[in-house]
Amino acid sequence: MSRKPWGLAELAVQHRLPAIYQNAPFAEAGGLMAYGITTVGLPSLVADQVDRILKGGKPAEMPVVEATDFEFVVNLKAAQAIGLTIPHSVFTQATAVIR
Repeated sequence: MSRKPWGLAELAVQHRLPAIYQNAPFAEAGGLMAYGITTVGLPSLVADQVDRILKGGKPAEMPVVEATDFEFVVNLKAAQAIGLTIPHSVFTQATAVIR
């Protein structure tokens, strides 16, 4: 088995198990689907919080930052590999489809 974190996606496909993961790299590595926060803006959010703390801000008094951008990725290759038909209604909700 692979030591990569997405080796789990490869293992699921190998055993014909449908699985959904927490972020896009798992779907890109062969996983069936991924749904989670978009990580593109995450570093700037973290940097902002760290900056506030380094400038003397108290973490207990800082507002909780919630994710607002999510992505839903569907991998058609993985679906075909495990013999699964994905309904069209799922595609209309996906932010990305891997063909």
